[in-house]
Amino acid sequence: MRPQTASKTQMPFTDVRGIPVSYRDRDAIDGLERAVIMSLCFRGDANAEIDQILAEHPDFLMGWLFKAGWLTQAMETRIYDLMLESLAQAERLLPDANDRERGHFEAVQAWVRGDFFGAVQKWEAVLTQYPMDLLALELIHYTMVLLGDVPGQRDVVARVFNLWDESIPGYEFVLGFYSFGLEENRDFSRAEELARQALSIRPDNPYAVHTVSHVMEMRGRQAGGIRFMRDHAATWGTSNFANHLWWHTGLYHLDLEQYDEVFDIFDTHLDSRNKDGHRYEELDAAALLWRMNLVGQESGDRWTHLANKWEPAAQDTLYAFNDVHAMLTFVSDNRVEAQKALLSANERYLENASDANVAMTREIGLPFCLAMQDFKRENYAQCVDRLLPIRYMTHRLGGSYAQRDIIGWTLLEAALRARRFDLALALANERTGIKPSSAQNWRAVARAFKGLGDRGQADRANAKAQSLMTA
Repeated sequence: MRPQTASKTQMPFTDVRGIPVSYRDRDAIDGLERAVIMSLCFRGDANAEIDQILAEHPDFLMGWLFKAGWLTQAMETRIYDLMLESLAQAERLLPDANDRERGHFEAVQAWVRGDFFGAVQKWEAVLTQYPMDLLALELIHYTMVLLGDVPGQRDVVARVFNLWDESIPGYEFVLGFYSFGLEENRDFSRAEELARQALSIRPDNPYAVHTVSHVMEMRGRQAGGIRFMRDHAATWGTSNFANHLWWHTGLYHLDLEQYDEVFDIFDTHLDSRNKDGHRYEELDAAALLWRMNLVGQESGDRWTHLANKWEPAAQDTLYAFNDVHAMLTFVSDNRVEAQKALLSANERYLENASDANVAMTREIGLPFCLAMQDFKRENYAQCVDRLLPIRYMTHRLGGSYAQRDIIGWTLLEAALRARRFDLALALANERTGIKPSSAQNWRAVARAFKGLGDRGQADRANAKAQSLMTA
């Protein structure tokens, strides 16, 4: 079958981009489009929207497939039954499905078996046949972020990008996906250009804001990043992605040693006490607090409240990225039993499971969990020994470079505290090479030189850090 493209004259039962839909009701198809746009904009409740459509149209196959597909991105056990139920509803409607819908069904079916990479391949087959399938593109791109497939985040969009233009509804989201994939592959200039183009079309596109925030973080443009995020906060601050974008804003302040600003962002926007327990919000909160502790800032009782949210998920073993953030809270709040439960669950899981998360857990997740215990126990040499061999494999944990940097930063701080100053200097030099405008990186260089007895070099590095903070 030839690839489908959008046209100005739509056939009766296609979506707004010309993709065929087997269910013959325009209201249902339009309702699905609203839910898809909600998911892309991180606004409203896409699941609630599709539930309302399905209540009126229980035989709307693509509605059930959207619900099941969108639930895959939660990576939480609490939604697993809902995903299975949605998939079962879709399965009963398969006899009337078209090939695109069957592809989406097979993708989610692979996902629930734990074959995340197989799910991506199924969605990619759909996208190859239907390059305007924005839902397939969304699910592939987000899943590649979850799995740490850095080239894939860019290339999946590149395969269809030249077929899109501004006349096709949703083009701004394609720009957003492509820009983030380019950023993660260190094509920063083009990434920022496409992200800003996306924002010129839809200023309230949080994912495009996200790309710009990453570019500025990776390039060490802290002051510019703060201005950009504050200038656009009126649009992204009301989105469902605001928590993560505040986390990015906090990183800029952290790099400039503006610790009061970081805690203000945490207490105002990331504190989980008044939130309903979505893992993604709590990932950011844990990651920011750990970084603050690495630079010697005490967190008060913030860890206790955060660990309370994570403890029910201590034995999930669904996604290693979640597990390491849970462990951050457990070691920081001295929850010995929760640490044991998490480690025991992961050890049992590795003995018996065969899904895609096994390699993520064995290679990165479990070593980092053990390294965090070492760090908290002040066994810094052992922490270094655990993290040093995996430092170039951390993409397998998933997430972004900015998120995974917590591992490299922990390794550097452990090396300094273990008095392995030659190694610490090497690691700190690497970081200044990548981001020479980071005051934190130059502080680490100064500490390493001081440990090596070179007071002159230490003073010069501290002066460099100070100049960056006042620039």
